[in-house]
Amino acid sequence: MFNHSFIDLVKAGGATIAFIVLCSVLVVALAIERIVALWSFVDRSRTLFETVKRCLYRGALAEARAACERSASALAELLLVGFERFGRSDQQALEAAVDRERQRVALGLKGPLWLVGTIGAVAPFIGLFGTVWGIMRAFNEIGSQHKAGIDVVGPGIAEALVTTAAGIAVGIAAVVVYNYFQSRLGRIATELKLMAEEFVELLREQRAKGGADPSSAGASAAASAGASAAASSDGTATGASKAGA
Repeated sequence: MFNHSFIDLVKAGGATIAFIVLCSVLVVALAIERIVALWSFVDRSRTLFETVKRCLYRGALAEARAACERSASALAELLLVGFERFGRSDQQALEAAVDRERQRVALGLKGPLWLVGTIGAVAPFIGLFGTVWGIMRAFNEIGSQHKAGIDVVGPGIAEALVTTAAGIAVGIAAVVVYNYFQSRLGRIATELKLMAEEFVELLREQRAKGGADPSSAGASAAASAGASAAASSDGTATGASKAGA
């Protein structure tokens, strides 16, 4: 009975109601996509940041950077920017670079939400268009048949009422979904900012302690080993020369 009634409503609304139904399906699909994306982002970000924070507390910068390189979280890109700048730029440049990356990540989290906002704004007007079109059909039937019974004006009036109600309903739902995600994104952006600021503070503490650049730690160790080996060789050669003399 429900399916039959729904099909009857779609037939009564014509092409306009079909477009409004398509908009409602799009809103649901976008809402599900953003829920999954934001949920995974928050979980991965918190896990990664706790790992990096523990490493930095121990002074293990290379280990913290390796954790970011292995992570699939978008937060990893932000943290890697800080590691790239650490030891190569002054404190202000490092903070500016991390903040720029934070803003880029926050913008990426919005995704296709603009479509939801657009549907919420235009769906009632689409329903109004269907209303005007249905009334035009009703008057056209009156003019062509020269009578004004319910059989004549009924289809046009039905299309007008159905499209108006559907447009308003979809518009309200889209606005509610859009506002929910805007509020959710605001909380995530605040949490992301707090993470970025704490990360910069931890890097500042590492610099104050004289921490090494994580990207050059391996190279410095290798260079030190090479220098020690060269010194040992020179010492051995010198000793041999003195013995020969």
